[in-house]
Amino acid sequence: MITGRCDCGVQYAVKRGGSAVGYCALSIRCGTRSEAGYSGGKRDTDGFHSGIAHFTEHAVFKGTGKRNAAAVSSCLDKLGGELNAYTTKEEIVLHATVLKEDLRKAASLLFELVTSPSFPEQEIETERGVIIDEINSYKDSPSEEVYDKFEEMLFAGHPLSGPILGTVSSVRKITREELLRFVHDKFIPVNMAFTVVADLPEEKLEKSVKRLVSEYFASAASCHQESNGIISRPAPFRQARGFDVTKNKRNHQVNCVLGTAAPSLYDGDRRIAAVLLSNLLGGPASNSILNSVLREKNGWVYGVECSYTQYSDTGIMAICLGCEKDNLDKCLKAIWKELEKLKKEPISERRLKSAKKQLLGQLAISGDNGETQCLSMGKSLLAYGTVVSPEESRRMVESVTAARLQDLSCELFDRASMSMLTFI
Repeated sequence: MITGRCDCGVQYAVKRGGSAVGYCALSIRCGTRSEAGYSGGKRDTDGFHSGIAHFTEHAVFKGTGKRNAAAVSSCLDKLGGELNAYTTKEEIVLHATVLKEDLRKAASLLFELVTSPSFPEQEIETERGVIIDEINSYKDSPSEEVYDKFEEMLFAGHPLSGPILGTVSSVRKITREELLRFVHDKFIPVNMAFTVVADLPEEKLEKSVKRLVSEYFASAASCHQESNGIISRPAPFRQARGFDVTKNKRNHQVNCVLGTAAPSLYDGDRRIAAVLLSNLLGGPASNSILNSVLREKNGWVYGVECSYTQYSDTGIMAICLGCEKDNLDKCLKAIWKELEKLKKEPISERRLKSAKKQLLGQLAISGDNGETQCLSMGKSLLAYGTVVSPEESRRMVESVTAARLQDLSCELFDRASMSMLTFI
């Protein structure tokens, strides 16, 4: 793998794959939290309407200075490729999958979309309706709605509290001029990372990336913010006291989220311990603690999971479940019982070794996919300015001790600091 930073500030990483398919991704450090007008913990703009990051991700595909929406849509389709994008709390990511010989065309399209979006008025109105439908569809998915609402309440008053999709009211207010301002303020080279995974010589890929970047960011206007190579980190988030809220949604199933603020991207060994703890407690495997107790042993739920999401100034550890109303109290009692076990005594060395083996296997299998590698490389570059290698990831997981897991459990699963939101 070769990593570097272009003169204009764009970071890049290229890696040789082993497939006829090539992957490229353009990751931009400007997700939902950027809508509040904050950078590095300081207000730098007047802010934007909620949901504009997600709206922008949709709207950049609706035309550029060179192509209309139909031409953008068909550019990679006719090559048998795929073009996609997503928005998170902290990033917008555009990515493409094509045959490796068409990689240059795909990469050029990604840069074209972010450097010269035209935002035609008619296309904006069409996409506005699509996004509002997407927001309204959440009413039919209480398991997703309850998590978003939980995160909003947990981070109340903080830039991370905003919903990624925005609200129907806020999306209606977003204008073409606001979209252009968002792109001008946020789509700058220092905020970008371009990554490639393809079965081509890495030196050749690096040269191609550098030429492409210089082609699209040659003008002073494109580089209106210089890079000093320093990653701006917001001030650490301070969580308020926990809450316990129940909302009557008249659903046929109860949906519940129990969680708390957790280590951030920059919390070192605590972050890795949180990854392992989350996987042990309620990861995707059927033998996770909560799945074993709530589903396999007692049949109280169809599914239960524990997720750990990392942000630049905090994180969120959340247990999510859906069950019949009569089973909720039994589920919560069982969950607290298992959390208390993790707090009272360290897990055995045998169980710890098994948990590490399982997590490393999951990571290796997931990372064997070229697209996953490409997207992961971009996130790592934006967060750390480098790509964390599989060997380093393995070393960090192996270094987690039973005592560290116990200490973290005591810190995270304190009843006074944990919060709960229930939809009934």
